[in-house]
Amino acid sequence: MSLHDDAVLVLKRYEDQEELRQTYLDHLSAHPDGMWKACEAGHLTASALVVDPERGRVLLTLHRKLNMWLQMGGHCEPGDATLSDAALREATEESGIAGLTLLPVGPVRLDRHPIPAPCNWHLDVQYAALAPGGAVEAISEESLDLRWFAYDEVAGVADESVVRLVEHTRAAL
Repeated sequence: MSLHDDAVLVLKRYEDQEELRQTYLDHLSAHPDGMWKACEAGHLTASALVVDPERGRVLLTLHRKLNMWLQMGGHCEPGDATLSDAALREATEESGIAGLTLLPVGPVRLDRHPIPAPCNWHLDVQYAALAPGGAVEAISEESLDLRWFAYDEVAGVADESVVRLVEHTRAAL
């Protein structure tokens, strides 16, 4: 099964955000290359919020290019067999934490946001990743900083999309 086919199946099973979910499905139907950065009409991305529920906190990255606190995530790569593989790979690479596991519920939310030309949109499929006990983060070249934030601190540092992701993740826990 291709990554494109996996994304269609994941989105068909996703039971929330019906209008946005349909936008993603329509995009994939119209764009066979809709999983890849080269698709100028926009492309799917995969991200994961790294969470430590025992300590009531999430790990955010200060994105090097955007200078914003965000969850880990990014573009799908040819080696990614599934969207969840892409999200877990991105979370592991950007957090430096080995042994992350995705919540088994599948994506916790979708977020479509504009990006600079030539591409126009990121259609992000957002997962939640559990950090193992005693996890120690390590900054990657894609980040200016990595920091753990208590759930109630996120609204003070991140935009509304990250706040909503934290809310949906907490509900899924």
